[in-house]
Amino acid sequence: MRNLALGLAAAACLLLSGCGYNTMQSQDEQIKAAWSEVLNQYQRRADLIPNLVNTVKGYAAQESSVLLGVTEARAKVGSIQATPELVNDPAAFAKFQAAQGELSSALSRLLVVTENYPQLKSDQNFRDLQAQLEGTENRITVARNRYIQAVKDYNVTVRSFPGNLTAMIFGYKPKPNFTVENEAVISKPPTVDFAPASAAH
Repeated sequence: MRNLALGLAAAACLLLSGCGYNTMQSQDEQIKAAWSEVLNQYQRRADLIPNLVNTVKGYAAQESSVLLGVTEARAKVGSIQATPELVNDPAAFAKFQAAQGELSSALSRLLVVTENYPQLKSDQNFRDLQAQLEGTENRITVARNRYIQAVKDYNVTVRSFPGNLTAMIFGYKPKPNFTVENEAVISKPPTVDFAPASAAH
């Protein structure tokens, strides 16, 4: 009986090695690592926002609706529990993506408004924050692209034969991915204008 069990185990190992199981394991780990990096970069952006809002407020307090929009969008992002399991829940993933998209749009509106305040644009603290934000947006784009590719590779594996049979047996399902809707807008870093202001507002 013991020899039979060992034989079955050996056969199972041979089958698993040829049916995509190990590939799925490896790709799933790649997705987790890529997702962690996406979250790290989004968190980096969220951490910059309070200082950015306060700096803008010092010169453009009358732009309260724009400032409030950024603050509320950041709060909405913060209210979503971005756990590792989120990548397996299409509805939760879509909600996360929508919230991040709203924050990107709110930040873009804020930066457009700052063009009307030369003194703000010449403030060193604001310029430093703008540069940090631009760098972070670039890192977000890179992290998102890596995640998109990792999920694409994994989804092809779990949908293709014979991997789809292994996926069905072990409960591996296709994972949601970032959509291409507004991708060009979302992934475009905010424009940073370091030209010195020529006149005060």
